[in-house]
Amino acid sequence: MIQVTRKDSKESLENLLRRFNRKVQQSGVMARVKQLQYFEKPMSKVERRKRAIVRQERKVIKMTKIKMGQRY
Repeated sequence: MIQVTRKDSKESLENLLRRFNRKVQQSGVMARVKQLQYFEKPMSKVERRKRAIVRQERKVIKMTKIKMGQRY
């Protein structure tokens, strides 16, 4: 449970909300919730690794295209 309290009575609500959002993001709660939002079929380690390798290769190709000015 993430709790944020006011530092003093003069602290604005915007600052309090900003500190709360930062703590939530750093804790990884939202990332975990988004990940569990949809059911994903169980996958073997080998299959996960293969997909990760493909993702990395696509990212490298995309970045080289961007550097060469072929893609926005």
